[in-house]
Amino acid sequence: MFDLRKTSTEALAYLGDSVVEIIARRTLLLRGLTHSEDLNREALHYVTAASQARAMERILPGLSEEERQVFLSGKNLKRLRPPQSVSLETYRIASGMEVLFAYLYLSDRMDRAEELFFAGYEEEKKT
Repeated sequence: MFDLRKTSTEALAYLGDSVVEIIARRTLLLRGLTHSEDLNREALHYVTAASQARAMERILPGLSEEERQVFLSGKNLKRLRPPQSVSLETYRIASGMEVLFAYLYLSDRMDRAEELFFAGYEEEKKT
């Protein structure tokens, strides 16, 4: 398993952003989207801080204690600079999600990352 203590939380958030993006892009391709304009538009349902925060609200109840601690380590990052379009709290939650997904990726648990992704975005797919 990956030792979270050996990597900075900021670095995990950086990687986690990519992990979420890859799962989202794969999901869109498997849905049959092929045009870059459609792909980019639909990806926004998954990769913005606001959408990640909404997904995390659905994911949180199903986390193990270990996963919850990893999420909180990301949520509690001190040096966050959110864009003006989103609140600090929303950005913190999204950062926590990214840290969690990086942790799962580095722990060779992509199956769990995908399970959480689909649990979090189930409502997004219906709209």
